[in-house]
Amino acid sequence: MDKNIELSELRKLLRKNEFTGPTAGFAHGHTQANLVILPKDLAYDFLLFCHRNPKPCPLIEVTDVGSPVPRLTAPNSDLRYEVPKYFIYKKGELVREVNDIETYWRNDLVSFLIGCSFTFEFPLVENGLEIRHIAENRNVPMYITNIPCEPAGVFHGNLVVSMRPFSATDAIRAVQITSRFPSVHGAPIHIGNPEQIGIQNISKPDFGDPVTIKDGEVPVFWACGVTPQSVAMSSKPELMITHAPGHMFITDTKDSSYSIL
Repeated sequence: MDKNIELSELRKLLRKNEFTGPTAGFAHGHTQANLVILPKDLAYDFLLFCHRNPKPCPLIEVTDVGSPVPRLTAPNSDLRYEVPKYFIYKKGELVREVNDIETYWRNDLVSFLIGCSFTFEFPLVENGLEIRHIAENRNVPMYITNIPCEPAGVFHGNLVVSMRPFSATDAIRAVQITSRFPSVHGAPIHIGNPEQIGIQNISKPDFGDPVTIKDGEVPVFWACGVTPQSVAMSSKPELMITHAPGHMFITDTKDSSYSIL
């Protein structure tokens, strides 16, 4: 599919389940978001978890109870239909992958939109840096690390990171650029040896797809909004609905609004 498609047209395809792939590279200029949906009785604990772990879980919006409409960032959208693929977790187990969540929606659900590193990929590209998973038409590789998140209420688990390989020079530039976007994970949390953060095999990500790491390149790791899925597996909440990794909700908000420079 042409990645230059207008957001309004992309949303029409999403509602008809005619676009179900990763969203990296789509809707240039629009902020992409991770999605977590929980019952109201777990919402405060998760809100506190996000507050205590702002690198992997930078909050963009929290919806009203029972409302699937993110009225601040996409008031004409519906979170039940406009994510390409959803994961349904029950008591920590991934039980279904679906293209809409109409049959799972309840009036006690609260939705959390969390900043996504896809947002800062366009500024990286505009500065001449290649994003390997986009170049290879793959989903971004993501890994569960050995770094524990700060627990909150019932929620606990380890940090998930996304990885993009760069030359040493480009890695420095990537740090400079992404540092301007703290609301969408900001600067990397690790550069270099993946084993130092518990990643034993860089060619086998826990989520997403492997990408080529060329000679002379180093892996660069950013905190990732898929962390709540690692937390779901550890904490085993009654119900957690998320986006499938790499299959994001795209807001009306422009990327530039999250830049601090």
